[in-house]
Amino acid sequence: MLQAQHSQQSAKRAYFIPSPYRPRTPYAAWLVALLLPLLPLPSLAETLTGVASVVDGDTLVIHGERIRLHGIDSPESAQRCTRPNGQQWRCGQKAALALADRIGRQTVRCEGKERDRYGRLVAVCYHKGQNLNAWMVRQGWALAYRRYSKDYVGQEQQAEASKAGIWSGTFVPPWEWRSRRRGGGAANDKDCSDFKTHAAAQRFYHAHQPGDPHRLDIDGDGLACESLP
Repeated sequence: MLQAQHSQQSAKRAYFIPSPYRPRTPYAAWLVALLLPLLPLPSLAETLTGVASVVDGDTLVIHGERIRLHGIDSPESAQRCTRPNGQQWRCGQKAALALADRIGRQTVRCEGKERDRYGRLVAVCYHKGQNLNAWMVRQGWALAYRRYSKDYVGQEQQAEASKAGIWSGTFVPPWEWRSRRRGGGAANDKDCSDFKTHAAAQRFYHAHQPGDPHRLDIDGDGLACESLP
């Protein structure tokens, strides 16, 4: 009997012997609480569906939400390209009109997982099941934006080979064009992508009359960036 009690007491004492290998719960909990905010969170997919308005060749608006087409870069609204005969033409305007004609007033579905620094959803958009991002590049109205994605390099090569869109002449890549504007004293120039609403663009348009030095009125009807909400 005494031997049995002694064995039980020895077992209890052995169980509570401190061990450098046994985790200490308070410390572990503190460490988890410290590191948890630093762990990357999974991106949540977003889908927007509806009738889209075209801001420019790589930007849409659905239900008031701005969407930047993933993996492509289209000429800016005010950008001009050069034909083989040396004539300049408004390729940025033409790119926007091509996209607008393609989707018309029909439903567009855009699927994205992230937002850019301007708060726009970066997405792949579909019209009647067709990838609009790929279509814009294949038609020569946008370039593969290799800085962020190589998804549309193949379509760009096809457009170049067939001299489609801007590939019919010479042009400055949109990202270089924007950089030159910023570095060349044209930082105050605006295009439709700089405004969130038609009303804001219209106020700016009227404030810079006469004429349309920022080329916000694409069709010359006196309404600036009328595709904006």
